Amino acid sequence: MKKLLLAICLSAATLAVAAQDKKAKVPYDEALAKKLGADDYGMKMYIMVILKSGTNTTETKAKTDSLFAGHMANMDKMVALNKLVVAGPMGKNDKNYRGIFILNTKSMDEAKQLLENDPAIKAKVLEPELYNWYGSAALSEYLPFHDKVQKKSF
Repeated sequence: MKKLLLAICLSAATLAVAAQDKKAKVPYDEALAKKLGADDYGMKMYIMVILKSGTNTTETKAKTDSLFAGHMANMDKMVALNKLVVAGPMGKNDKNYRGIFILNTKSMDEAKQLLENDPAIKAKVLEPELYNWYGSAALSEYLPFHDKVQKKSF
């Protein structure tokens, strides 16, 4: 009797786990995949930029504020061009990392050109490190929702 009860419990547990593993697959959208530049895995190459504190630490507060206003304006331009899909500051750390960008390009040269327009980078207040990064091709699809959850602008 104990063996029968154990067998029933193990069978039930196996069926429960198998049922959880079979979540409904969302239908493949070929047009969306093509529009976003997705490969067969729904992924694509981007350029990840890590912004570090630059070598210029002598600017006045007013000048630094102006450079960062230009930095934010350049980010807005990159978003409008569908080139900047993720951006944000990093918390305090011992590596002097200040923020990240994920740029919607797989070309290092294009990424460098986009960053050349950033006044904070030009003035060496920020210094970019660029890396190839493989991520979901749908990453940019969250951007329209950001405005819906943002109460204030920087």
